[in-house]
Amino acid sequence: MSKIRVALIEDHDLTRIGLRTALQQREEIEIVGEAANASDGLKLLYSSRPDVGIVDISLPDRDGIELTQQFRKYADPKWQTTILVLTLQDNEETVMAAFAAGANSYCLKDTSFENLLEALRVTHEGNSWIDPSIARIVLRQFKLNGGGAVLRREEETVIIDALRDDYSQVIENYPLSRRELEVLHLIVEGCSNAVIAQKLYITVGTVKTHVRNILNKLCVDDRTQAAVRALRAGLVS
Repeated sequence: MSKIRVALIEDHDLTRIGLRTALQQREEIEIVGEAANASDGLKLLYSSRPDVGIVDISLPDRDGIELTQQFRKYADPKWQTTILVLTLQDNEETVMAAFAAGANSYCLKDTSFENLLEALRVTHEGNSWIDPSIARIVLRQFKLNGGGAVLRREEETVIIDALRDDYSQVIENYPLSRRELEVLHLIVEGCSNAVIAQKLYITVGTVKTHVRNILNKLCVDDRTQAAVRALRAGLVS
């Protein structure tokens, strides 16, 4: 199995060392380099062409959003490098600006290591991973813009497009049960499996089964895509 090649761009020494040490213990991950500022980070991304660049937003010379934007502007389109933002910042302006700049995924630093690994794998596969605690921000923008989340940074506008097949046909062929609709509504609200289990008085294992069925019926890969599709299809409001 080929390894996920990762570049770390983080200015806080202890955080960067901790990340490197933890990730190096996973057989499927290879650390190709690290940088403590945006200038060195850009050079690292261009020279090493990692599968995933983990980028902090609060860098000393310029922020990680500007770094991401500049990398996307000049990188060869054939490169498969994806960007995973890892930060403490969870405000709406920063989240939306990061995606507008070309970030693929957004993860908060207080997440669990298992969540970070999941985010890495999902991002490496070319999908977006959004920390559950800030997913509501993207979904709210999605609602406000009538089904397409318009992300703005300076003069640039990027549209995160939802999947474009016939939603009504999907729902007609694979209808959701009443319980699955209840679970889906809580997913849209950003609830974790544990919270959903508590609210519906069912076990976490049962929630996971419902979530798996929902993803299969909606033909999506993750909870965020399920929430976006649910909003576009009018399954929840």
